[in-house]
Amino acid sequence: MRETIKKAFPITIPIMLGYVPLGIGFGLIMANAGYNAAWAFLSSVTIYSGTAQYMAADFLSHGAGLLEIILIIVVMNSRMMFYGLSFLERFNGMGIKKWYMIFSLTDETYAILCTAKAPDGIDEKNFMFCIAFLNQSYWIIGGVIGALFGTVLRINITGVDFIMTALFVVLCMDQWERYKTHEAFWIGLSCSLVMLIVFGADNFKIPALLGILVVLIVGRKGIEKKWAKSQ
Repeated sequence: MRETIKKAFPITIPIMLGYVPLGIGFGLIMANAGYNAAWAFLSSVTIYSGTAQYMAADFLSHGAGLLEIILIIVVMNSRMMFYGLSFLERFNGMGIKKWYMIFSLTDETYAILCTAKAPDGIDEKNFMFCIAFLNQSYWIIGGVIGALFGTVLRINITGVDFIMTALFVVLCMDQWERYKTHEAFWIGLSCSLVMLIVFGADNFKIPALLGILVVLIVGRKGIEKKWAKSQ
């Protein structure tokens, strides 16, 4: 497993550069809300969602109820269900690790797993597990560091959450360069724009994901044929 981690680490460096600073920002917010590093650690281990954790920290600071926060987190993270559908076959045979892979499939981890290939001599399933585990470790480390320093520092972190958006754009560009065909990209963009117009900025995410899923399922064979010919 140590050799697998060594091979997986370089691939996760872009995630580390985004997750650690953003995690620090989250930790600072938790500290400012009156929660110590233990709470930041627990949140990052059990929730592991940047947007949801930032929002939960803000809600906690304003006295929101636990049930209300849980419902919001569930709704916000519902899009992750669609990510898992495309990896059902690849996760089969992973045993108990399969459940961790489903849990840890963030936007950025999903983007990496879509393109990363296990090096020769490295088990693919262990390779995927190490990528997911390293990514969550970066987020946890950042959150704990931020919470520890947040008790003595008062830093203006306005705009720091844009790190995640910038990171995802870079990953998208990397996938664009790796593949000669870009049908999946155009399908995602088109469905998102249509649903944005129809449902508005506050309600388009779930309909867009459903639309993308339907189009990809219906056109899967054609997309796979084009991809195979381009290789």
